[in-house]
Amino acid sequence: MPKKQQDISAVDKVFIISAIKGITKLLIRFLRNLKEAVLIELKLKKRSDHVVTVQYPDEIQEYPLRYRGRHRLTLDDEGNIKCTSCFLCATACPAKCIYIEPAQHPEPGVEKFPHRYEIDTLLCIYCGFCVEACPVDAIRMDTGIHPDVYPSNPNNFIEDKEVLLRRSLLLKKFGREKIVEAHLKKMKEYEQNKIFFEVNDYING
Repeated sequence: MPKKQQDISAVDKVFIISAIKGITKLLIRFLRNLKEAVLIELKLKKRSDHVVTVQYPDEIQEYPLRYRGRHRLTLDDEGNIKCTSCFLCATACPAKCIYIEPAQHPEPGVEKFPHRYEIDTLLCIYCGFCVEACPVDAIRMDTGIHPDVYPSNPNNFIEDKEVLLRRSLLLKKFGREKIVEAHLKKMKEYEQNKIFFEVNDYING
């Protein structure tokens, strides 16, 4: 139960004293963490329980297999896109970030396919509803890496069908671990203010 106004002592009514106590405690913790961070950076000390920050991208926290990473469009055994443009993913999306433009396939026996398939990652909340809604397993979020960093133009954050399909091809060819390794290398280049590359540039290079 909170104290009544008349029960608060004169010292407690001077809020500057409480403020000084709080700032002092904060400063002590800051200096302790700063000292440990400097020692860790200089390789003079191993990480302690006081410092919980992961030094990304030099270090990475192991993501579980069910981690919802960047999207990809899947392919069938013949290399054709699985998506049939049923719009269930776009309908289930709470952020309305998926745009599909369907088209008839030139072969009569093949279902329609997406002429355009785009995901605006600035709107996406990575909820995974699109994956759950798809009846043909055409979209997944099992790339194992978090959303990418692009230059400041918002149009760069709209990932089209070609980008989403290329991720499936790279994942099949190189595997998840190699993709994560290439992504971390790309993030290190970004931190050093170097130009942007595609992940497959690092793998092939």
